Amino acid sequence: MTTIVAIQYADGVLMGSDSLVTADKKYSHPKMCKVTTTGPYLIAGSGEVAACDIVQHIWEPPIPTVADKKDLYHFMISVIIPSMKKCFKENEYKWDADDDETKFAFLIAIEGEVFEIADDLSVCLDAAGFYGIGSGSSLALGALKAQAELPMALQIASEIDPYTAPPFTFHTQKKPTLKKKAVK
Repeated sequence: MTTIVAIQYADGVLMGSDSLVTADKKYSHPKMCKVTTTGPYLIAGSGEVAACDIVQHIWEPPIPTVADKKDLYHFMISVIIPSMKKCFKENEYKWDADDDETKFAFLIAIEGEVFEIADDLSVCLDAAGFYGIGSGSSLALGALKAQAELPMALQIASEIDPYTAPPFTFHTQKKPTLKKKAVK
């Protein structure tokens, strides 16, 4: 149970999360981060701790080439997802994607673009630019749609969802700027 929300802007991504981790009981510890930075990636995970630990702390995501950066959606589907599947297999993580219960979800930002990864490893994009995973995400997304800023949206979710709690953390990732060639 968690609340992680990302907003896609024209120039990058803003991601925020709560700090409460739940299993059989509630945990809060600064080492249990819901959003991690791995190379050029921001990776946010919710759901089963084992899946989140593997993706956020063991998996080494591939670095996109110049050609890959031209179509990051295709890169996510054709390179990232097979790499993630391989890491799950190597670490003996098993899940049944056909099960009705959601096992995990990820928000992954690369090059200032955010992608939502479901537990069947499908890759989704939202034209409105609002992404959310975890038990309180629909509450936070509703607050964002009602014009709340991200910190207030997370606060609202924490007041309604018993599995969402401050302190909140925020991460940004800017889209790279194109370097202009010097004119001689």
